[in-house]
Amino acid sequence: MQIIPISIEIMRPPKDHLLAKIERAKPAIKSGDIIAITSKVVSIWQGRCMLKSAVADKDDLIRKEADHYLDRENVPGGHVIHTLKNNLLIPSAGIDESNAAGYYILWPKDPEKSARRILSFFRRRYGVKNCGVIITDSRSMPFRRGVVGVAIGWAGFDPLYDYRGKKDLFGRELRVSQTNVADALAAAAVFAMGEGAEQTPMVIIRDAPRIRFFSGEPRARRRVHGSFIVSMRDDLFAPFLRGVRWKRGGGAKRNGGSRTRKHKKIVNQ
Repeated sequence: MQIIPISIEIMRPPKDHLLAKIERAKPAIKSGDIIAITSKVVSIWQGRCMLKSAVADKDDLIRKEADHYLDRENVPGGHVIHTLKNNLLIPSAGIDESNAAGYYILWPKDPEKSARRILSFFRRRYGVKNCGVIITDSRSMPFRRGVVGVAIGWAGFDPLYDYRGKKDLFGRELRVSQTNVADALAAAAVFAMGEGAEQTPMVIIRDAPRIRFFSGEPRARRRVHGSFIVSMRDDLFAPFLRGVRWKRGGGAKRNGGSRTRKHKKIVNQ
């Protein structure tokens, strides 16, 4: 598997032309490639930026963007507001101010739809049918210092590789093993992109194993525990996630309460 960082012109908040800058970078996209793009440049492309001087209280902005949140007083040192957004546990609802030129950069609007739009651009512009797109961000993990990459949106490929029903080295049938392809590739891509002034917000992942591409939308999985997204009530980490009193944020209200209904037993109204 190859990880090929791609440098593009600096994306400047509050709004800039991502696809035009990708074209000018002349990436050599091939069939079978997966293109990982950091969420920050997607957000700038969408104009999802707010001038810091125009925001009276960043914590209020975080609460408005979060689906659910846990206030700073519940976090050691009060360093972050923990949030749930788009079925991910992410600090500060993904709002970032690094490499942002005096702006707060919010998460992209509808990351999966954004990934599909970028995928359509690559298929049309480079004439490749089998390719995929991942929109990445970075986050911390429990009991570890430092950040790793995570996929917040994906398109064009199956984000899970299912080993169930296959045999291990000694002929034992695997019953539960599945590989999280999207986040595994995102972690490698974000490591190659860097977190500072590298100016490589895009990575081509080539010859990745166990990839199943789709020309349209992924087919619905019918097997038990086949969905990539897991509801909180079914999550292995539910004892920890449900053990705190999350508050409902503005994101849950904008989404019509769908996530709120899933989490209603743990939300402090």
